[in-house]
Amino acid sequence: MIDWATLAGASLLFARINELWFALPLIVVVSLVYSATRHELPGPIAEGAVRMGAWIGGFMFIGFVVLYVMCAML
Repeated sequence: MIDWATLAGASLLFARINELWFALPLIVVVSLVYSATRHELPGPIAEGAVRMGAWIGGFMFIGFVVLYVMCAML
């Protein structure tokens, strides 16, 4: 049986997926600035920025999944 509510939610997500690309430059800038305040050399700054970007992206993804599941359960 097809769950039309889930399909409708997924179609709304895919219709607005282009707006999610605005998060990418924000993640990059925030992680670079945060790492630059902690380190002085370019190597540790880049390494910390990649690590921080992964953390931010992971938390955003987890938050998205939680909200998506909650909306699907309505």
